Amino acid sequence: MLTQDVERYITLRRTLGYKLVKAARHLHAFAHFASERGDTHVRASTALAWIAQAASTPVARNRRWTDLVLFARFLHAEDTGHQLPPAGMFPIRISRPTPYIYSAGEIARILDAAGELRPQKPNPLRRAIYVTVIGLIAATGLRFSEATMLRFEDLKPGGVLHIRESKFGKSRLVPLHPTVAEALECYLKLRRRIAGECEYLFPSVRHGALCSSTVNYTFRCLLRRAGIAPDRAKQPRIHDLRHTFATRVLEQCGAERGAVARHFVALSTYLGHADIRHTYWYLEATPELMTDIAAAAEKLVMSGAA
Repeated sequence: MLTQDVERYITLRRTLGYKLVKAARHLHAFAHFASERGDTHVRASTALAWIAQAASTPVARNRRWTDLVLFARFLHAEDTGHQLPPAGMFPIRISRPTPYIYSAGEIARILDAAGELRPQKPNPLRRAIYVTVIGLIAATGLRFSEATMLRFEDLKPGGVLHIRESKFGKSRLVPLHPTVAEALECYLKLRRRIAGECEYLFPSVRHGALCSSTVNYTFRCLLRRAGIAPDRAKQPRIHDLRHTFATRVLEQCGAERGAVARHFVALSTYLGHADIRHTYWYLEATPELMTDIAAAAEKLVMSGAA
């Protein structure tokens, strides 16, 4: 019974754009555990017993409990025989790492280092790939996964990228600055000549998408060669290029107080954020703008919702 309920719940939420890969595993495991105890409905005592044997870390307990609470609420709305496990039973404190904001000179040094990568016979495009993908992320604020999953079919006329099924299951169009579009086209001329029929713009040696671990390792090597933050306890990440893009955009709209909220909302859309609150986080890197931009953006959003 509960297994069928899990299937209904997962199917419904996936139609709304949620992927729920881990949640599906968690809930199927709970349904199996509850069925072995003879339960046909969600029981708070069974939920606690399942968490005790299924999760060994605070983060794992919090994730599983949250998935179960949402599932129980769904079922309780249909049948009050399902108990509601209390929310917040296993709280954790999640802190995002402080982003590293690259200077223009540092980004130029990273690109220079990428252009000097040692050639590899299995991957003759190695230098061009890293120069282009790093430059593209820095110039557009794309997520790493969005850039590396780009296919030829995602290139649209007029210098526009179609970002498909990204984080939160959202898709969007990303217009490119003419200089970025020109640099990408120069890469594509070389790419079409060398990499054959692989569908990805930035192919791996095996003609699939680039492997994140390989790219992250190479990026760390480039940071060392470029002399970027050598004394920093935690090395900057390639994802910090996205933070840098967002920060520089916010800094540029600082002089236009009347239109700052519109700039902020446009940035949120361009970055593909599901909620403008996620864009607020970038203000940590520009504290002098935090009060003005957040207040103006909130006013604009609230007036639009009214």
